[in-house]
Amino acid sequence: MSMRVSVFGTGYLGATHAAGMAELGHDVIGVDIDPAKVERLSRGEVPFYEPGLPELLSKHVKSGQLKFTTDASEAADADVHFIGVGTPQKRGEYAADMTFVDAVIETLAPMLERPTVILGKSTVPVGTAARLAARVRELAPVGDQAELGWNPEFLREGFAVEDTLRPDRQVLGIDKERPGRIEAVAREVYAKIIGRGTPFLVTDLATSELVKVSANAFLATKISFINAIAEVCEATGADVLELADAIGYDERIGRKFLGAGLGFGGGCLPKDIRAFQARAAELGVDQALAFLREVDSVNLRRRDHVIDVVTCELGGAIAGRTIAVLGAAFKPNSDDVRDSPALDVAGRLHLMGAKVKVYDPQAMGNAKVVWPTLAFADSMMDAVSAADLVVVSTEWKEFREADPAVLRAHAKGGVVIDGRNCLDVEAWKAAGWRYRGMGRHAT
Repeated sequence: MSMRVSVFGTGYLGATHAAGMAELGHDVIGVDIDPAKVERLSRGEVPFYEPGLPELLSKHVKSGQLKFTTDASEAADADVHFIGVGTPQKRGEYAADMTFVDAVIETLAPMLERPTVILGKSTVPVGTAARLAARVRELAPVGDQAELGWNPEFLREGFAVEDTLRPDRQVLGIDKERPGRIEAVAREVYAKIIGRGTPFLVTDLATSELVKVSANAFLATKISFINAIAEVCEATGADVLELADAIGYDERIGRKFLGAGLGFGGGCLPKDIRAFQARAAELGVDQALAFLREVDSVNLRRRDHVIDVVTCELGGAIAGRTIAVLGAAFKPNSDDVRDSPALDVAGRLHLMGAKVKVYDPQAMGNAKVVWPTLAFADSMMDAVSAADLVVVSTEWKEFREADPAVLRAHAKGGVVIDGRNCLDVEAWKAAGWRYRGMGRHAT
């Protein structure tokens, strides 16, 4: 059954969710305070890179099933409202900034003149949903007939459309003492997804909030674990890739997220594990998450390590040397450079006096905003030409499948630092490159 759905916030999460809800058959309106963003979305244009989303968005904008506005009142009569705004890290603190989430409630709740359901999707500190639910009841003209639940998102950049339409689970948090209509409405919204057999888990508000940050904390821990082991491998002559393959066969461990390299970045894992620590401290259980400090530390240390490897391979002298950095996005299939290890390494090499040339298939525009003083190449070949050393820092398919012999013919030096352990080692060695991987043998 088609429902009237609003999505507050049309950034990465909100725009993807809005297009996904339209694909599920609902009439959707996206709300954002940025007129320029709304104008682009209204033309069917996605203001960021996400495979599959431009086609989905354009399809439903053209059909009239998906609209965008800056006027929240146009969305006030929706059957269900989703909150999909950002929760960035506070400046100078670990805690999450709830300004945008709070602003949605302060704007929307006073407009609710009939029974309605609000579902939060943003990643928030535990306890936020209960606080917001009370605020909604206080501000809404219909009082406790305006209900709020929490429905966390689990999107992977590069696979967000798939994760929206075919998620591995749906989690819904409700106030067990005030269950109301929330579960029934959520089941109606996601009827097609649930009908395909997707698990639908109903829990309390606090648990639903903790599910997302706990999942991210676990994934971050797994990545930092293998990167810590990579340090041991380099000290002992072991090979972390072979080690990861071996332990990955253990079904209790699994192979996913055991890729040693430059570490994690982006707009979720780093800020989420820090906000989790901050919230734990507020609750008086900071020691329970003390290990996340080391997870963060190991992750940041990987960037230092790549700088050390580059320095070693260039004989201790970086200033004046030409270095190609292939990759600026924090991961492939994304143009996101937030807390990107790739761009951080490029910028730090630049500050150390190197002549750095950066190339990324999709993230050049965003990278130029963050590091306008860096040199940016028009192509992979342009970046590598005359380079003393090449650093592969994002595992784009274009880099993985590049012909190392062709690149070697244009490079000045023959050293490649595989910051993501994504290259065909034997092929690069055969083409005359000295290969250095992360936690692997120098060859």
